[in-house]
Amino acid sequence: MPELPEVETVRRGLEPAMQDAHLERLELRRPDLRFPFPPGLADSVAGQKISALSRRAKYLLIHLENGQVLICHLGMSGSFRVQYADDDHVPGDFHMVRSRDEKHDHVIFHLRSFDGAPLRVVYNDPRRFGFILTADEAELSEHPLLVHLGLEPTGNALSAQALATMFAQRTTTLKAALMNQRLIAGLGNIYVCEALWRAGLSPRRKAETLVTKAGKPTPRAERLAAAIGEVIAEAIASGGSTLRDHAQTDGSLGYFQHNFRVYDRENVACPREACDGTVKRVVQNGRSTFYCPSCQR
Repeated sequence: MPELPEVETVRRGLEPAMQDAHLERLELRRPDLRFPFPPGLADSVAGQKISALSRRAKYLLIHLENGQVLICHLGMSGSFRVQYADDDHVPGDFHMVRSRDEKHDHVIFHLRSFDGAPLRVVYNDPRRFGFILTADEAELSEHPLLVHLGLEPTGNALSAQALATMFAQRTTTLKAALMNQRLIAGLGNIYVCEALWRAGLSPRRKAETLVTKAGKPTPRAERLAAAIGEVIAEAIASGGSTLRDHAQTDGSLGYFQHNFRVYDRENVACPREACDGTVKRVVQNGRSTFYCPSCQR
């Protein structure tokens, strides 16, 4: 599944084409993806201006002028591409051709940009694990998919004190606590592994050990908060991490995976200076965890 940086990359790629454009027609080429499309979806959005594109955790949110919001999830293989009349594909670095078979082009946004130019934004999804649902803007935060989401791991909200508040008296592992979407929204397996390595913390450590008896963050919590922010910011700047199906809206692949220190590097020497350890893979809660037992304590 795409993680937060991948979805943010898609949002930034779509924003120049879609924001302030008019949605003349929404073409649905099948009745469903992972879930059935909301009844009357195409009619309810036709003619609406797209006022903004935002993101919450791993969900892309398309805001319409009539107060309706499209909640989009890419699933395992979903991707968007922007098609202008004279140029429907602009490959970038690490280009990899995605599915071009029309049978996988399940949703097409027929748009007219703010300057009057016609364009199409195509949602392609071979495995059909993605979805598009709707919500009213005023009730968006209460939507079942969003209401229980925790803090965003971007900006200043995810501080060492915020981690201390979340982790106090939590005896679960640090890896499990960080993957808990009710605590931190959108932080997934790849970036948890990378952040824990940067902070020098074992994924098997109990979450509560980052908190003092007085409820204050320890130096470990300080390191972890900084590491999470750095990893997410660098991944977004790099265009996300392309594993298997994910690609940016211009067809290029993200390249943060070239900066992985531990993720998917089992039996490789730890890259930390002065560490002679080897990256190990263990399974936690059904997911692979990559870490260095020598320097992550």
